[in-house]
Amino acid sequence: TTPLIQTGVQGSANGTNLANATITAPGVLQSIQSTPEPLALVLQEGQHLLHKSAFTEGQHQRMLHHHPDKSSTASQVAAKGLSSTDSHLPATRIAHVLRQVQTVSNIPNDGAYQSWVNQGSSNPTSTSAPAESSLPTSLCPGHNGTVFRSASGITYETVCAIDYNNALLRSTTVNSFSDCVRDCDIYNYNAHKVTCVAVLFAQSHSDRDPNCYLKSSILHPSAATDNLEGAVRYSVAQAAHLPLSGTTTRSNPSTSSTSTVSRSSSSYSQSSTSPATSPFSSGTVSPPGVTYANSNVVIAPKLASTKLHGPSVNRPTTQYIQYDPADGVSLSRSLLQVGVNGDLTTGYDISPLTGVLEVNLYTQNALAPLRSTPHLSRDGGRGGYINGQHLFLFSDTGSYSGTTPAQNGNFLDFVSSSVAVDVGMNALSGNPITLQDGIGEWSDNVGRQRGFAPLTQGEEAYNIAMQGQGQRYAVWIESSIIPLDAETGLVYAPIVYDNVNVVTRAAVFTYTGNTILRITAGGRGGPVAQRPVRKLFDQDQPEWGVAGGLRSWGPSGIGGTDGRVYLFGAVSGGMLMARVGADSIENRDAYEYWNGGSWSTIMPHNDSKAFFFEGPIMDIDVFYSPRHMTFIAVYLTIYADSTFYYRYLQSNSSIIPSYAPGGDQHYDCAEALLQHQWSDEQVLYKARTGLSGAFIYSGGVHLRYFGADDISNGGSRMLLSWTAPTGKDPASATSEYQIITAEVDFA
Repeated sequence: TTPLIQTGVQGSANGTNLANATITAPGVLQSIQSTPEPLALVLQEGQHLLHKSAFTEGQHQRMLHHHPDKSSTASQVAAKGLSSTDSHLPATRIAHVLRQVQTVSNIPNDGAYQSWVNQGSSNPTSTSAPAESSLPTSLCPGHNGTVFRSASGITYETVCAIDYNNALLRSTTVNSFSDCVRDCDIYNYNAHKVTCVAVLFAQSHSDRDPNCYLKSSILHPSAATDNLEGAVRYSVAQAAHLPLSGTTTRSNPSTSSTSTVSRSSSSYSQSSTSPATSPFSSGTVSPPGVTYANSNVVIAPKLASTKLHGPSVNRPTTQYIQYDPADGVSLSRSLLQVGVNGDLTTGYDISPLTGVLEVNLYTQNALAPLRSTPHLSRDGGRGGYINGQHLFLFSDTGSYSGTTPAQNGNFLDFVSSSVAVDVGMNALSGNPITLQDGIGEWSDNVGRQRGFAPLTQGEEAYNIAMQGQGQRYAVWIESSIIPLDAETGLVYAPIVYDNVNVVTRAAVFTYTGNTILRITAGGRGGPVAQRPVRKLFDQDQPEWGVAGGLRSWGPSGIGGTDGRVYLFGAVSGGMLMARVGADSIENRDAYEYWNGGSWSTIMPHNDSKAFFFEGPIMDIDVFYSPRHMTFIAVYLTIYADSTFYYRYLQSNSSIIPSYAPGGDQHYDCAEALLQHQWSDEQVLYKARTGLSGAFIYSGGVHLRYFGADDISNGGSRMLLSWTAPTGKDPASATSEYQIITAEVDFA
C-alpha cells in the first residue's frame, strides 16, 4: 500500500484497494479525488457522505470519502437536465482516508425513574389503580380525585381548577391530557429523578400555545383562573396532605406499593416502573434504573453472544406542513465561483428553507396529505437517544416516487441530511427496526425534503445557483449523538464543500470547518436540529467532535446541566481530546485541549500525538459501563474489514462517576481516560459485507436502547448499527444502502 502523505487521495481505486492511490494534500480532511464516474453524479444526485477509512501501517488521516457503487436513474439525470445516456452507470468505490443506589431525596418515591440500584432490580410493582386509557375525555369537575396509572405505570391522582405557583418546569403544546402526563413521565425518565410531580392541561387553549404545564412542586396551590385539568403523582399528593382541587376535596384513593433496597445504614428506593412510551413507539423496555456492579475493581467485559437483526424498514409519514417561506437570498456573480468561500457560511443567517418544521398550534392547521408515499435512500445512520426516542441521523438522502419491488421510482429530491425515529422498538425482540421520518421534514406534497441540518442562506443560495454544475455545500452527520441534558443532544457536524467535475467525474470533497447541531425530539413534526453557531471550529484545525465525544455528567446526575462535554479530535494515528463546560458549548474560547500532560487553552495542531486513544480509527463510541465500572470503546478501524472491535479502560480500582454510590462529587470520571491504559483490542462483532460486497461503515452503538438491560444502565445488552452498500439503484426498493442492526450481549 502506498504510504500516506498528509491528506487527499488522487488516482484510481478499485474496490477497497488503494495500492495505486497517492496522498498529496496537507491538513486533515481536506479533499479526496476519486476515479472518473458517471456524469449523473453531480450535486444533488451525488449522494456523497462523510466517512473515513485508511490504510497504511498505523498512519491515519480522516478525510471525506466518496461512497461506493453510485448509480443514477434516467429520471434523476433528466431532473437536472443531463443526458439520460449517462444514467445508471455504477461508480467504483475508493477506500477512504478521512479522517442504583439512589441519593436520598425528600420527594417520596412511587416507582420513580430516579431510582438507582446497586445490586439487581425488581419487576414493576402492581397497583390497583386503573389505566390512564380508561379515563373519560372530560375529567373536571366530575372525576376530580380519580387515581389512575399513566402509560408508563406511574400512579397519579386527578386535580381540577387548581394551579401550583412558583413551580413551573416548562410549558409545551400537546394534543391531549394523556400527552401532557406522558411528557411529565418522559421528563423524569430522562433526568433519572423525579423532578416533574404534577401536570396541568388547559383544554381551552385551542387558539394559543402552550397548553401543558409541568410542575416541580405542589407546595403553593391556588385556584386557577382557567379551567385546568391536572394530575399529581399520587405519593407526592399523599405526603403533602394538600387539597387537590380549587373547589372540592379529594376522595380517599386506593394505595400502591413500592419496594426498597438497603445498603449500609441508608435506605434507598428501587425503580419499579417501565419508561415512558415514546410518541413514535409502541414498544416497551425494562425499568431504566442504573445498576452498578458491587465491585471495588474494574470488571473486564467478556462477550457472551450476538444476534443479527437485519436491515431496517422504512415507514414514511403521510403528511407534510404547507409552508411557504420567504424567498431566499440572491448571490452576486462574484460569490458563485468554484471553490470554498467561508463567507457563505459565516456571513449569512440560517435559511428558512432548510431544517425540520415543528407541528404546533400555529402550524397544525397547515397539515396536508402527501400525494404519494415517497421512497427514501439514506446514507449513514448514526444516532442516539433523546427525550424518549431513539433517533437515526443520516447524511445524503434521496427521495423517489413510484418505487415498487418491480420498478424503480422517479427522482424527486436530494438533501445532505435527514432523520428518522425508531418506531415499535422491534430490536427488543430481536427483529429489524422500523424507521419513520418526521412530518416536518417534507417541503411539499410530492415528497421533496427540507433537510435535517439547517444550512445558512448563503450555503443554500449557492447550492441552488450551482445546481447541475457539480458544486454544493453540505452539513453531514458523522458521529453518534452526545447527550447534553435531559432533553437535548449534540452533534458536531462537518461543513463540507463538494466539487464534482462534470467532464472527468473527479470528485473533490473539502472540509471547511464544523458547526454544532442542538437536537430535540418528541414533537409531532419529528426531531429538530438547531444550528446555534454558523461555524465553530475552522478548516485548518483538528476536526473536534466530528468523530463524536461523550458527556461527563456532574454531581446532579444523568440528565443534569452541570458537568462537561468531551470531544474527540481525529488526526493521523489516533484521537485527541478537548473539553468544555456543558453550559459553554457554543463559545469556542471556553474549550480546553489535552496536550499530553495537562489541559491547556492552546489548541494543538493536526500533527499532535497527545492521544487519549491510539490507533487507525474510522468510527468510535466511548461510554461508561456501570456493569464493568469502567469505560468501553467500540469502534471500526480504517482497514475495511467490516469488524467492530472493543477495548476497556484498565484501572486498579473501579472508576465511579461523581453522582453514583461511593462517588466523589469533585471528581470528573472522564479524566480517567487520560490517566489509565486501554486493554488490548478484541473482536466484538463481525458484520457481513453489503449486498455489493463492499465493506460496512458508519458503525456505532445506540446507547439506552434496552432500558435497564442496556450496557449504559448496568445491563448486558448493546445495540449496534451500521451502513452496508447494496450496489443497487437508490430508486429501487432495495435502495443504495441498508441500515443494519445487531445485538451484542456481555457475560
